[in-house]
Amino acid sequence: MIRDDPPEAVTGEAARRDAAQARGLGDQVEGYLLWQATIAVAEERARTFVSPMDWLTTSQRADVEQRYVADSLHHARRDLERIAARCRSLRGEYESRYRQLRRRCVGWAVAAGACLASVTAAALSLLR
Repeated sequence: MIRDDPPEAVTGEAARRDAAQARGLGDQVEGYLLWQATIAVAEERARTFVSPMDWLTTSQRADVEQRYVADSLHHARRDLERIAARCRSLRGEYESRYRQLRRRCVGWAVAAGACLASVTAAALSLLR
């Protein structure tokens, strides 16, 4: 198969695609590591919570720890989902505001360019 695209265009496109995939993979690894750290903290807090409860049997202690961890992770997941939703909302708001400001800036730049062109044209017509 013969390609009409120049090699540098193909290479640049492939490099951008590979960079995007690498960022996505990096984000997934970061998320995984953060969640594993959250699990470790929940487990440590569960052990600390049940340590003064000497009257519990080993199976009861394990059950309380398991329930504590499950509850902690449920709350952590809910908090993360709420934070992610807020981040998406803020991103939408910021992107909308940025588009609005960009349109306004381009409008002012075009108006200033038009004014400058008309003043220059008027000045040149007066000099002739």
